Amino acid sequence: MNTSDKTIIIASGKGGTGKTMFAANIGAAMVKRGHKTVLVDMDTGLRNLDLYLGLENNVVYDVSDVLNGVCRIKQALIKDKRFPGLFFMAASPKPDDGEITPLHVKVLCDKLKKVFEYVIIDAPAGLDDGLTIAMGGADEVIMVITPEYSSIRDCQTVTMTLKELGIRNVYYILNKINTKLMKQGFAPSLKEFPKSITERMIGLVQRDENIHISTNMGVPIVFMKESYISRNFDNIAGRIENL
Repeated sequence: MNTSDKTIIIASGKGGTGKTMFAANIGAAMVKRGHKTVLVDMDTGLRNLDLYLGLENNVVYDVSDVLNGVCRIKQALIKDKRFPGLFFMAASPKPDDGEITPLHVKVLCDKLKKVFEYVIIDAPAGLDDGLTIAMGGADEVIMVITPEYSSIRDCQTVTMTLKELGIRNVYYILNKINTKLMKQGFAPSLKEFPKSITERMIGLVQRDENIHISTNMGVPIVFMKESYISRNFDNIAGRIENL
């Protein structure tokens, strides 16, 4: 495996942090930087990544079909014709029946890394068996958190579980930042985050209505007109390259 051939899991301690938005945009940002990238939705039963990418009408087979031997990997891969180098594999609309294991996911990721420089997996939020399964192929984990005390606590809990699974390469993105609320004391400031999180924080994303617009349009915001958000994601992608 080359240093650039990685599986990166995008996780969160709770729902509503913007995890799927981040997964879609960081995948797109890696493509903009010249890396052939595949986004894999492992949030079985609650899939949304296809909507964020505007590819919901292209889904025939999903990742569960691949892992259960219903189809070949190539059949489940959707090529985003708008953005050369970006591919997608959808999650199943039905909850997993318990037959898929972390080893299945590891084998899938190892095969994908022979073709793609980056395999980015949108994992289920919180702590459940789905998260453990998604971690099967993890080289690195990026936790998406928000400036809320509950998000900080949940993030710490999930991080402890990841360490128990033997995963040490965990990094953090602080999303939905509202500097006005922080200054007024209505949201935790960076000083209130544990040192273990701030030392491994690789990016900050401000709350912006344009992000909501882009997800509803099914186009990652990094592919929309040049903006500070696009530049910010490009900077985060550059840090990921150097992890």
